[in-house]
This record gives sequence, C-alpha cells and structure tokens, in this order.
Amino acid sequence: MAVELTYCVVSNEQRPLLRYCLDAIARERAAVPFATEVLVLDNASADGSAEAAHAHPATTTLIAVDQRRSRAQNQTHLMREASGRFCLLLNEDSELEPGATASLHDALAADERAAAAAATLVDPDGSPLPSAWRFPGVGAALLGVVGLHARRVVQSRGGNVRAVDWAPPAALLVRRAAAEAVGWLDPELHESDDGPDFGKRLHDAGWNVLYVPEARAVHHGAREPAPADRQHDRYMRKHHSAASRSLVHWLTATRNASGAAASVVRRKGAA
Repeated sequence: MAVELTYCVVSNEQRPLLRYCLDAIARERAAVPFATEVLVLDNASADGSAEAAHAHPATTTLIAVDQRRSRAQNQTHLMREASGRFCLLLNEDSELEPGATASLHDALAADERAAAAAATLVDPDGSPLPSAWRFPGVGAALLGVVGLHARRVVQSRGGNVRAVDWAPPAALLVRRAAAEAVGWLDPELHESDDGPDFGKRLHDAGWNVLYVPEARAVHHGAREPAPADRQHDRYMRKHHSAASRSLVHWLTATRNASGAAASVVRRKGAA
C-alpha cells in the first residue's frame, strides 16, 4: 500500500518529550485507515535522543545529523525524504491529541487548493494557544497598536475549518507537492520567520493554508514570545520595503512600550 502520510519529526535534545511525541504518533497511526511512515531527524542531540528514536517502535527511519541546523533546513530534509503525499511536520515537543491526524488529513484532502492544514496548539492543561496569524506587516502592526491583535491578527479562532495566512510548522500537515513547488522552507530563516515566509510563498503561488480547530496538539516546550512581540526582521527584509520595515519596527516598539507601562500601572494598583 502506498504511503499516504509521513510524520516528519525534528528532535532537538529533549528526549522525554520526543518519547511523548512518538507515543502519540503510534496511537494515531493505529487509528487512521491509510498507510503512514515516521521519519525522525535528530538535530545533533547529545542526550540520547537519537538512540531513543531508533528504539521506539513508531519510528520508520532515523536520520541523525552531526551539526545543528535550522528547523526549516531539517524539515525540508524530511519532506524531501518522505514517501507520503502529505507530510505532518512536528517538533519533538508537540504531542498529537487523539484524532488530530484524521482531522488534518480530511481537511487538506478535501480542498485541492489547500497546501497546508494547521492544528490548534494547546498548553499541557488543555488551554488553546494562538496557532495561526495574519502575515507580519504594517497592517498587523497597526492592529496591535490599537488593541485588536487578539481579534484581528490572531486567526486561530472559531469552531470551523477556515483559511488563514500562516501557521508555524510545529503541528502542520503539508501537501508535499505544494511545498516542493514553492521551494520548500527557507533554511536561512529563524524559527520566528520560517512559518510566515512559507505561508506567504504558498499564498503568492495561489495556495491556501487552513486552520483545523478539531485537530489539537499539546505544546510541551517553553512558551515562545507571541508573534506580535517579534520584529520578524528577516521576513520583513525578504518581503517588504525598508520604509515598511522601519514603520513596523516603530509600531511594534510602541505597542510593547504601552504594554509594559500598563503592566506597571496594574502592579502598582494591586500593591
């Protein structure tokens, strides 16, 4: 039977979390009605992660590299090696909840113009985290300044499958042919920029990215700064003018300063 879906896991020296990730994949593989495979790329870990992945029954193939590389470079490597027409990109700190694979697959397979489908990321206590956003730029920065970030920039809301601008490749099902057509992920970009850049290039090529609220993945890693608090410098240099970059930098700094001032006021009021 031809492989329909490839789980693509990047391991970064977090062996206990890698085991949670692979345990969840094993449960998912047993529940779906199509053929799957599991590729694990160990990113030069020194804590025994490669050995743990090799020993885990869910792992089909282990790829171990001896020098640290970017997430985009590693995930591109995995997608190039994959046999499935769909690739589920996962970090080792992402643990799929039951039914996530089927929900993502159903949504992506049903929409021929969709290149990717994103799961909802949740805290270990089950609380949803922002999981999809508008593209970085002047518009998104302005919405943040006027207090509309949560309502208009964060797009992971509602109970129905919907098109979004971009989602991080942390629990993202990708149509392999679409990724290949746009040149995969950009290996030169930092983790804060590889997701929006990939989404932008897919969008420019006529593809959609979907948010699938029924698909959920527990994010066990330390919470990263919200995209609104980042400058997305490399993304902005690649896709926007110098004037736009300067304006976004100023708007983001203004929003962050206003938020810091409000926090000080709240603390004084609570004292």
